[in-house]
Amino acid sequence: MRKLSRLELLELFVEKSKEVERLKAELAQANKKLEDRRLLCEQTGNIAQAALEINHIFEQCQQAADDYLASVRSAVKPGQ
Repeated sequence: MRKLSRLELLELFVEKSKEVERLKAELAQANKKLEDRRLLCEQTGNIAQAALEINHIFEQCQQAADDYLASVRSAVKPGQ
């Protein structure tokens, strides 16, 4: 490896500094995308949980309606 002059070292340093800044910008952009996807996953999970809860409520309502209908049918027997 040859020795570099001060000017060459300075140019190399400036070049590497620019590369570091570019990589920092890329990292920031990737972190932003990752955060956006994490939020999307959280929201999707929340929506799925809400859908399950609503489904459970509908099942309970259907069971209550079935029970009511059965009680009405047993109270009103044909031929009475």
